[in-house]
Amino acid sequence: MGQTIVLTGMVLSAVPVGEYDRRITILTKERGKISAFARGARRPGNPLMAAGSPFSFGKFEAYEGRSSYTVVKAEIENYFRELTEDLEGTCYGFYFLEIADYYARENADEVHMLKLLYQSLRALEKKSLDNRLIRRIFELKTMVINGEYPNVFSCLKCGREEELYWFHTGSGGTLCEECRKQTVSLSLHPSTLYAMQYIITSSIEKLYTFAVSEDVLKNLAEIMNEYMAFYMERKFHSLQILEENEGFAAQNFLSVSEAENQQLQ
Repeated sequence: MGQTIVLTGMVLSAVPVGEYDRRITILTKERGKISAFARGARRPGNPLMAAGSPFSFGKFEAYEGRSSYTVVKAEIENYFRELTEDLEGTCYGFYFLEIADYYARENADEVHMLKLLYQSLRALEKKSLDNRLIRRIFELKTMVINGEYPNVFSCLKCGREEELYWFHTGSGGTLCEECRKQTVSLSLHPSTLYAMQYIITSSIEKLYTFAVSEDVLKNLAEIMNEYMAFYMERKFHSLQILEENEGFAAQNFLSVSEAENQQLQ
């Protein structure tokens, strides 16, 4: 069997294998993203049941095979139970797991990605924070970690650092009023610009410490949607479910508002 190693990480996904096993993908601090078997993880009462569930964070003792690992013991420190008991939070959480799975690589340094994922899931558990903003912070910081973030500190054409009121997706950053005249660009609110600059430059521990207005959030969402669609080649299943839920929630909110307005008339 060989010598085992202890890895600190989080389960990104789990699929059933055979009658009682699971094949899990773990984002680890020491080995990046790995694939591992959890033998008997689907058997009731098995010690590895917790290790076979997405969001499980802790230490995994495993031995390395030719193409995958086999987990023999797990000490789970956080199951994110509060998150998984909330439908909206779960949808956001699975979306974050999918993005981490998309970017992470085996035997790569994924310490920052693991830390961002953990802190973002913790943020989703806090009722005082807006999940929509958490999503945009996570998306942009993920692109920072992977070197694909936009330049929002100067004009892409002239280098000017003031009056950056426009965002050009194809060029990957901001434009000043003069330089955007010959391009089709997105309007960039000054507060949105500041928020993006803060997300890019701040440490992961300080990311979820601010709020923005609804208009700024919509502006940030518009920019991130277009930017990620341009630079990412994959469509995430969890994102489709998330956006369907967001659309339903918005529609339901409008219906309630209309009913309240009718009662006031």
